[in-house]
Amino acid sequence: MLGVVENHSLPRTAAFFDLDKTVIAKSSTLTFSKSFYRGGLINRRAALRTAYAQFVFLAGRADHEQMERMRKYLSALCRGWNVQQVKEIVAETLHDLIDPIIYDEAASLIEEHHTAGRDVVIVSTSGAEVVEPIGELLGADRVVATRMVVEDGVFTGEVEYYAYGPTKAEAIAELAKSEGYDLSCCYAYSDSVTDLPMLEAVGHPHAVNPDRALRREAAARGWPVLSFNRPVRLKQRRPSLSMPPRPVLAVAAAVGAAAATAGLLWYTNRRRALYARI
Repeated sequence: MLGVVENHSLPRTAAFFDLDKTVIAKSSTLTFSKSFYRGGLINRRAALRTAYAQFVFLAGRADHEQMERMRKYLSALCRGWNVQQVKEIVAETLHDLIDPIIYDEAASLIEEHHTAGRDVVIVSTSGAEVVEPIGELLGADRVVATRMVVEDGVFTGEVEYYAYGPTKAEAIAELAKSEGYDLSCCYAYSDSVTDLPMLEAVGHPHAVNPDRALRREAAARGWPVLSFNRPVRLKQRRPSLSMPPRPVLAVAAAVGAAAATAGLLWYTNRRRALYARI
């Protein structure tokens, strides 16, 4: 009986995961560009430009002017998109596009945290119409994502809430307050130096496939560095590691996918300033 009482006294904890290049091998938003093209949301030229943006994201190479032009272009791309149509396209293509690029190592970590009694929270710059279904696929308990203004069922092209850098840490702090998480006992995972505030907010930060700036920070602070390199379909994983279905509570809803992409590219543009301070 004494052991049971002690277990009840333990603080609630969570594991916070960035999504792109941390849990999945690509940009979640840009991965759907072909589906948006086939659904008539974007034309062939736009599809090619988002494919180029995916390359830029993965390769991490683009000068300031290129990124700014791309940001301005993508920020207006989703204006007038029907929200329900976006959700339907994502639902129809989710398993074909996202399932094959989930890192096996990340899926195993999610399972381990659930087994340890921790909530799993996906915290992503991408739009909620994309992130929420992915979170459900992964068995996440909660999702924090970029939120976009919607009027009469369509995106206006304006961003209501942008989940990046410091705002991710703010969202985590709000969740800790509402859910009773002890952040000193919580975990966080990210690949990008832009997520330093999120990593600093918890007691157990981890760098996953880190960019050079984050790798330097991790080395200086003694943070663990993890290498994820085995994308695999969930159904192809060992039965003991199959992902259990868990409900997803959407903390940030109604987000424009293209606007989130624009924000992602915009923030990449600011890395030089961050590097200069590191």
